[in-house]
Amino acid sequence: MIKKAPSKATTKAETKTIKAKKAKTADTLELPPLSEEADASVLNRLYDVVQSRKNADPSVSHSARLLSRGTYKIAQKFGEEAVECLIEAVAGRTSLLVGESADVLYHLIVMWVDAGVTPDEVWAELARREGTSGIAEKASRPKPTLTTPSTPKQD
Repeated sequence: MIKKAPSKATTKAETKTIKAKKAKTADTLELPPLSEEADASVLNRLYDVVQSRKNADPSVSHSARLLSRGTYKIAQKFGEEAVECLIEAVAGRTSLLVGESADVLYHLIVMWVDAGVTPDEVWAELARREGTSGIAEKASRPKPTLTTPSTPKQD
């Protein structure tokens, strides 16, 4: 007797069930206690690691692989991680939100390395904004000007 391969609908349903079980399990897991080194300085250390992998072999370093794929792919991956973070926030799954937030920060740092931005530049910008109302700060930003391509003159 020949066995039939499962239909696409069956396979999709099974995949959804497995993902739902994983999400439910992950949401109920307790996070390990924070180490004494768990503070904002971990971002500076992570930046240093990603920076050190900039010219590493992409087959042995995830950071090197991301950086080798170029700005478009780095930005795309950051966007995917940001959306996953938003989904967990809206769903109220805080333990998954923590993990997705870490993914967002990592991919943001990869984007900084790719763009040549340093954490010190970002920290300085945050310090500059500190104590300023978010509304006032946003209003003080220069307004972008829209340019339209000039149309060729008709003779």
